Amino acid sequence: MHPSEVLFQGKRQPLLLPACDHYCGTEKLMLKSMALQQELGPLFDITFDCEDGAAAGDEPAHAQLVVRLLNDEGNRHNRIGVRVHDVASPFFEADIAVIVGGAAARLAYVVLPKVDSTADVMRAIDLINQHAAKAGRRSAGPSALPVHVLIETHGALRDAYSIAALPQVECLSFGIMDFVSAHYGAIPGAAMRTPGQFTHPLVVRAKLEMVAACHAHGKVPSHNVTTEIRDTAVVANDAQRAAAEFGYTRMWSIHPDQIKPIIKAFTPRLSEVNEATNILTEAINANWGPIAQHGRLHDRASYRYYWTVLQRARLAGLGLPDAATALLGQDPHTEPT
Repeated sequence: MHPSEVLFQGKRQPLLLPACDHYCGTEKLMLKSMALQQELGPLFDITFDCEDGAAAGDEPAHAQLVVRLLNDEGNRHNRIGVRVHDVASPFFEADIAVIVGGAAARLAYVVLPKVDSTADVMRAIDLINQHAAKAGRRSAGPSALPVHVLIETHGALRDAYSIAALPQVECLSFGIMDFVSAHYGAIPGAAMRTPGQFTHPLVVRAKLEMVAACHAHGKVPSHNVTTEIRDTAVVANDAQRAAAEFGYTRMWSIHPDQIKPIIKAFTPRLSEVNEATNILTEAINANWGPIAQHGRLHDRASYRYYWTVLQRARLAGLGLPDAATALLGQDPHTEPT
């Protein structure tokens, strides 16, 4: 049996996605992002933006642009998603019809902003599946079009657990600016950035509840954007804190210079990879029974942690020891979905 089958005993493994989700909303930036993804490989996702990050006034043409680029040969890795208009927008249904209907096979995921309830998400998924099915993509099972949900309203935060439980939802993403704005001045603007975003009680509560909902259902929690686009040290610090202190495994980028610092912050260190490799190798030799290494006990509970370390390292493109590569083999769970 493959290690993933032993460690998770037939249960669905927690989902893994590239650590960086790069948003762009103009043709120039979309093309630039696609070129960078071709250069670096599928180490980061791209989200084409039809909502806040796109110009207003020519929404139908913008949706057609998204379809054209999704179907272009430049979408080499099929790791490009799209953020559509919110479910209450007059452009929402048209976005789904045009983009899902025109590029369902090449879409990595659909991002739903400003939802207010689980019911909103379910209605959106139904519409997505209708158009995906018409375009020849199955609307159930592993081939169903994944959905990412922005948690940026009071209602979405209230329903975070039930939203994360929906099978087609693979990621919840925290929208800090809309969330803070929704408090109408009760949370200061400084809470949209560091250090306030990691210390203000209402923001900390929201971030932690969303993360807990994701991990309870094996889904991916994505941290909010860093608005500082010139100082990459700020981006790196935010990403490190999001990962180490808040349990996030993914983060937005809004500028190409943010991509590499985010990936690096979420990538396991080589020392962690070596430790994981040694522990799992001994575990296999012990037929997955308990072992002692350097005076510490390990069993299948800790093996699952170290197995995830190897998966995350491979997903980030980190050079792995031969023994780690052999352990991972061709496990489909280690590949981008």
